[in-house]
This record gives sequence, structure tokens and C-alpha cells, in this order.
Amino acid sequence: MTISSEFSMSSAFTFSVRPMSEDDLAGAVTLQRSCFPLPFPEELLWTLEHLTRHLSVFPEGQLVAEQGGDSMVVGSASSLILSEDNWQRHSNWDETVGGFFFANHDPTGTTLFGADISVHPDARGQGIGRALYQARFDLVRRLDLDRFGTACRMPDYRNWASATGGEPAEYAQAVARGDLRDRTLTPLLRAGLSFTGVIPDHMEDHESGNAAAILEWRPR
Repeated sequence: MTISSEFSMSSAFTFSVRPMSEDDLAGAVTLQRSCFPLPFPEELLWTLEHLTRHLSVFPEGQLVAEQGGDSMVVGSASSLILSEDNWQRHSNWDETVGGFFFANHDPTGTTLFGADISVHPDARGQGIGRALYQARFDLVRRLDLDRFGTACRMPDYRNWASATGGEPAEYAQAVARGDLRDRTLTPLLRAGLSFTGVIPDHMEDHESGNAAAILEWRPR
């Protein structure tokens, strides 16, 4: 597995989505540093130990997208299963997932929870994020779960708030209506997830005002 922060987009860029393996772990760690530079807190990013634990407790929920040709990890998605009560509480990130080692993974639960998704900045706009979400939706069907749920960052909130003084909930509602565009929230809404609310103080995330939009998708 090629492990590098260097990335070169070819005119014939191709990728594939598959389950994460131990050989992908170092590449996925490197990917996070490319996807979430400062001011995003580095202490909130995955380490090798975190991802190793995720593979141990729920291997089906850990995915990577690799670039065709050189097998470089250009995308990753980390998920766990939550109990219905846990999902409905809409607590902060740490309380929801049980910390970086996914202590709250519940194999008997109802909700596939997207704890993280990362796509290399130079590979965005190629359909990688949508393909990773589709793989998650397929997993919901395969495991006969009630829904896919996540708490979504809103990285364009801070600039909007500086100009308007508005609150995260007001911003998220405007994005959900289509009045505003957010580089993270808008694509997920277009991918078929539904906005149901906002979690204040979800995690330390200056760009999002520390808040997150609650999104869910249900199989038909």
C-alpha cells in the first residue's frame, strides 16, 4: 500500500471502494492530516491505534477508497452501530460513539452511525464521497438496520456567522432549504440524507461553531 501525502490527479482518475484492511491503516491516518488541516484540532484525528480498534470491533463498517493504479488511499469512512436510545439522544460526538475507540458500538442496535468520512482535497469532486455513502447505505440494507445517521460538520458556518451574527441552527436550516450552500452539508443533502436538527456543542470545531447538523437516511 502506498502511503504518502503527495497526490497527483491524472486525466483518467479512477477509484474503487472496498472494506478497510490493516494494510490501509497508515494511509488512512495520513489522509486525515491532509483532509483536516489546522485550525481543526489534530488531537481529534484518528491514530493508528484508533483505526486498529475500529477494525477489531466492526470491520464491516470501515471503508476506504483507493486510487486506481497505485492503490493510494484517497478516501475513508469510519462507522459503528448505535442503539436506538443512543441515536435518539443526539449527544455530543464523544458520548455518542464512546470515544475514539468506539466503546458504544452495539451489534444489536438500529442505526449505522457515520463517525467520520475523509476524501483527499485533490480528489474531491470525483464522486468518492458519494460512493462511500452509497456503500454505507448498502450496509444498512444488508444488516437490516433502521437507518444511517450522522452528525455533519458545517465548515462554512463561521464565515456566514461573522457577517450575520446568526446561530448554527439558523444556518443549517437555511442550507437545508437551499438558501445557502455549505461545502460539507449541501452535498450530503443532495446525496439523499434528510436534515432533522442541530446538535450544539457537538465537538470542538471552530468552523462549525462547535455544532453539527443531524442527518439520517432510511431504506425504502
